[in-house]
Amino acid sequence: MELTLQTPSLLFPAVSLLLLAYTNRFLGLASLVRSLEGSYRQSHEGKLLEQIHNLKRRLRLIRNMQLAGVLSLFCCTVTMFLLFFNRTGAAEVVFSAALILMMVSLGISAEEIRVSVRALDVHLTDLGEKRDAGGGS
Repeated sequence: MELTLQTPSLLFPAVSLLLLAYTNRFLGLASLVRSLEGSYRQSHEGKLLEQIHNLKRRLRLIRNMQLAGVLSLFCCTVTMFLLFFNRTGAAEVVFSAALILMMVSLGISAEEIRVSVRALDVHLTDLGEKRDAGGGS
């Protein structure tokens, strides 16, 4: 396979969109953490503290997937720089690193989604138990 300047540039739109999605997830979670923290300070309810800990874990995951995505984009840029100066061997190594970092970012994203869904399942189970205890149908 021949690595040209166009090859790493193909990842730029994908990485940019992923980073935008990751940032939106981060901002949403950060807002939720602030809100839950205020609620916890007023009520000291244990469930809120558990939710805050879960959200902190998800924020760390999002930070790590953003970092891997940014490093992937950086490696793509370095690849283009190396190709520009006819350093094909080094460019292939750096581009391989970019692809691996992109896979790492996507893998962490899948884990963050899994943690998020598990937290929602617990929340929905709690709501179902409250409804059943209240005599609902």
